[in-house]
Amino acid sequence: MCTDKDNQKGRANEFRKMHHGGRILILPNAWDAAGARVFEKAGFGAIATTSAGIAFTMGFPDGQRISRDEMLGVVKRIAKAVKIPVTADVEAGYGDRPEDTAQTARAVAEVGGVGMNLEDATGDSEKPLFDLALQVERVNAVREAAGETIVLNARTDVYLLQLETPEKRYDAALQRLIAYRDAGADCVFVPGLQDSVTIARLVKDLACPVNILVGPGAQPISKLEELGVARVTVGSGAMRATMGLVKRIAEELKGPGTYKSLEGAISYADLNRRME
Repeated sequence: MCTDKDNQKGRANEFRKMHHGGRILILPNAWDAAGARVFEKAGFGAIATTSAGIAFTMGFPDGQRISRDEMLGVVKRIAKAVKIPVTADVEAGYGDRPEDTAQTARAVAEVGGVGMNLEDATGDSEKPLFDLALQVERVNAVREAAGETIVLNARTDVYLLQLETPEKRYDAALQRLIAYRDAGADCVFVPGLQDSVTIARLVKDLACPVNILVGPGAQPISKLEELGVARVTVGSGAMRATMGLVKRIAEELKGPGTYKSLEGAISYADLNRRME
């Protein structure tokens, strides 16, 4: 008899295999059910959520200012809206203790997510990253709590926050990512890294799936695939680009009072059908 846990494990394993398929896994980041449906219709095999995008939509700044329940409430809506696997960005796990990350991992599975990001940034400028030993415990806690029902993408912000001197940054990031890999992470994530030579070196040294954050100025996806990158995400980029359009609409309505910025919109009928 197949249980809900078996189904969850099967869906997670389906998503896990996407990191080893020989082709790069492109994960657009959704912040609501409508956007998730648009990405699904475009033919993506899986999607991620964006914690910043969801927080902004709910009226919060980024950085764990939104509660776990509020974040996962949106993740649940997104997961229910699509048939493809959804991996959830749950920031630093909503609590410092390993028990907190374990609780978050179980909650992600309960709302229908098959994967999760876990950051090592603390939000404290005096101590920007969790102690490595503690972060390893937090990664271990996710793996022990969720088993194979969650694909864990363990993130370090060494490059994003430009920690250490440039000469020491690579080794600092590599040390953390190896530790997270060995603690049970399925994939490792290093936002802020764009240099192709360094990316190729990291992929080779880690010998596990690597996630790169893409956007303006980043290497094209085809190039990242050549470098051996397993997975790319856009973070809050798509959401912020959409807010850029909203800003242009507002400026046009308030200024010349014309409607050119509304051109190219998905039709009402099409979007309404997608919600059925």
